[in-house]
Amino acid sequence: MKHLTSLVLACAIAVLGIFAATSDAQAQERYGKQKVVYHINYNGGEEDRAYRGALRNMQNHINAVGAENMDIKLVLHGNGLGLLASAKSNQLLQGQVLELKGQNVAIHVCNNTLQGRNISYENDLFDVFEEDIVPSGVAELSHLQMHGYTYITP
Repeated sequence: MKHLTSLVLACAIAVLGIFAATSDAQAQERYGKQKVVYHINYNGGEEDRAYRGALRNMQNHINAVGAENMDIKLVLHGNGLGLLASAKSNQLLQGQVLELKGQNVAIHVCNNTLQGRNISYENDLFDVFEEDIVPSGVAELSHLQMHGYTYITP
């Protein structure tokens, strides 16, 4: 009886493995490689729900296509910098930001907004480094679209 149970369990695991591999292959076949730029320039609202929802959309996109098939940029300017300002104290946002960065999502922060609103990326924003700063958020969006990135504003 033990042998039969082990055999059934082994077969079930093998079937699940085949299903997962087939599912990944089907996603790759359907979606291919993707270059995407997400754009946030709005307030997060109550409890940062809009920001958390936007980051969840990005994660769902990665889940569907596979991180290895994605080149994702997130461009933040204007009120969108509130996402990283809120993340300084909001652990849910921190976790989402770090999870996305761990899947090679690049976050681009607008220098025009930093200067115009007197924001210090080192002191006022969560997990931002000098290499994350771009001269202009809107110019960056245009630049990326000219290089084949699909534009999404969640």
